[in-house]
Amino acid sequence: MTSKWVYSFGGGAADGRAKDKNLLGGKGANLAEMAALGLPVPPGFTLTTEICTYYYANGQVYPEGLAAQVDAALAAVGKITGRTFGDPVRPLLLSVRSGARASMPGMMDTVLNLGLNDDTVEALARDAGDDRFAWDSYRRFIQMYCDVVLGFDHGVFEEILDEEKARRGAEFDTELTADDWRAIVDIYKARVAEELETPFPQDPRDQLWGAIGAVFSSWMSPRAITYRRLHDLPESWGTAVNVQAMVFGNMGEESATGVAFTRNPSNGDRALYGEFLVNAQGEDVVAGIRTPQALSEAARKASGSDKPSLEQVMPEMYRQFADMAETLEKHFRDMQDMEFTVERGKLWMLQTRNGKRTARAALKIAVDMAHEGLITREEAVCRVEPSTLDQLLHPTIDPKAQRIVIGSGLPASPGAATGEIVFTPETPRR
Repeated sequence: MTSKWVYSFGGGAADGRAKDKNLLGGKGANLAEMAALGLPVPPGFTLTTEICTYYYANGQVYPEGLAAQVDAALAAVGKITGRTFGDPVRPLLLSVRSGARASMPGMMDTVLNLGLNDDTVEALARDAGDDRFAWDSYRRFIQMYCDVVLGFDHGVFEEILDEEKARRGAEFDTELTADDWRAIVDIYKARVAEELETPFPQDPRDQLWGAIGAVFSSWMSPRAITYRRLHDLPESWGTAVNVQAMVFGNMGEESATGVAFTRNPSNGDRALYGEFLVNAQGEDVVAGIRTPQALSEAARKASGSDKPSLEQVMPEMYRQFADMAETLEKHFRDMQDMEFTVERGKLWMLQTRNGKRTARAALKIAVDMAHEGLITREEAVCRVEPSTLDQLLHPTIDPKAQRIVIGSGLPASPGAATGEIVFTPETPRR
């Protein structure tokens, strides 16, 4: 009897659910849960954690039947999207992400736009009616794939890009034309062939299996091994691989991408807390290349930003997202950390998970949720780690003091800090 190695989701259905976290990893299980709830999730599939365990127990060989199951899952995604993986006319493009049951540093970063090559980039340009978007997406893919899969130094591409912008008198990436991006892609590919002594992979299936292998390899990266040792996490857990149809937040002014929490992870206030960018892909929000914008008008006014909020520029998308955020918080009965993309006026949910928070926020959120009837008083007590309460006993800045905010941010990785850097009139300055 053949084991089930691949679990599909999308189109309002899913093979797994949130309870299957050990098998599908945290990301895959929650994607399946959102799909089963009927939320707009790009269709895809998850390669289970059991494959990772098998892979390392059998000399880094994949289990029999896995390739056929991946092909069947790709066909199912293609049926939902009306596209075919590798097709030069209507290509299905993919994102590939790691997803263990516990988030940890050292795991493979996301690869977007997988499936692009010299032929499919032309098809993407025709389909989108935008040559510049297609070639920009291709160069992003080459950069990401070479960095996280082929081990090629990302800085090399940044140097090339800076040199080409300077030569063309461009300060920002957005000033480059489709022809500029075509030329830069050619330079990228030539440099890859020179440094790695092999051309950049053009076969979409080779690209996909390269990314899948990179996810499983990252489970044994030095950082991941060290993190597991420090946090007493067993190696046998393994990681899952999540493969999804691409949705694009960089298809013009009616597209966007963002990250958000259902409550403020710094102080626990019950309000959407997050950032977004118009005409951008996911990595742009946390890369620091462009200044992100607030989601709500209230948050924009509180921050003093003159950049319009999502509520201003895409009021219907904001309303839909706020409704989905509330649905997810009530369903999971905890504060959610979410990622979303708007593709030409269509909202897509890319991720949800229980959000990390400060000790102060954890205490407030637990108490508030108990008062709201979302959790019991007993659950509220259990949700605050006793060891973190020590943080609340140390001297802090008076919340009523006059503040000058000089920086703020969202947590973009496991264990990352969140909050604001502030001065008060009494703060010594150096």
